[in-house]
Amino acid sequence: MDTYAHETLRDRVVLVTGAGRGLGAAICDMLGANEARVVALDIDADSAHAQAQKIRDGGGWACAFGLDVGDEGAVIGVLDEALEQCGRLDAIINNAGVDVTTSIDELKSSDWERVLRTNLTGPFLMAKHGLAHLAPGGHIVNIASTAARRAWPNASAYHASKWGLLGLTHSLHAELRSQGIKVSAVIAGGMRTPFLLDRFPDIDVDLLQDPGNVAAAIKFVLTQPPQTVIPEVMVLPMKETSWP
Repeated sequence: MDTYAHETLRDRVVLVTGAGRGLGAAICDMLGANEARVVALDIDADSAHAQAQKIRDGGGWACAFGLDVGDEGAVIGVLDEALEQCGRLDAIINNAGVDVTTSIDELKSSDWERVLRTNLTGPFLMAKHGLAHLAPGGHIVNIASTAARRAWPNASAYHASKWGLLGLTHSLHAELRSQGIKVSAVIAGGMRTPFLLDRFPDIDVDLLQDPGNVAAAIKFVLTQPPQTVIPEVMVLPMKETSWP
């Protein structure tokens, strides 16, 4: 046996939050193409179901649920339903994220709470309540950002959430290794997704990367041999401006 052979994603049950568009949709496409069984979650239930149908139309297996990841009761309920449909859970990819781009004096407390609730509390709840459902050798992947490593103006809530998510990831990596659970952070640089393009229509798309490239890095993280874990990886476009 080749001890360096990567694991396959075939038949592994992988749950993806924020699955309806952008990077989440690219992750689902990658998983479906590699014969994983996909649980697509999004606060916009219609977009989650559309993504799941796309995978099924391609001959794959997928189910979908609407979910606000910051709602603890809803998280518990969806995890139970997903397990009932799939029989197991092998990985959780915490991708859902929001941002409010404004100065600190204009930032509403309600928007601060919404960003932190989605970007940080959501992954905490998915990990806390998903842990009991993860199969042996399970994996939690948190999608961070270069905003977790350096800061720019008018993004205080987003920076706070992503720095916190990186801290949560490394803490869980240290805590859960002894239980055989892998925890990884994927720090993604700017991507050609609605997350950026909708808010910054004048952005130079040549400075951004295809979200499929980040999805490919996530595949690499997920398919390491059982004795290996990647706690953190950064994936940048060649012309990234938010990181030197």
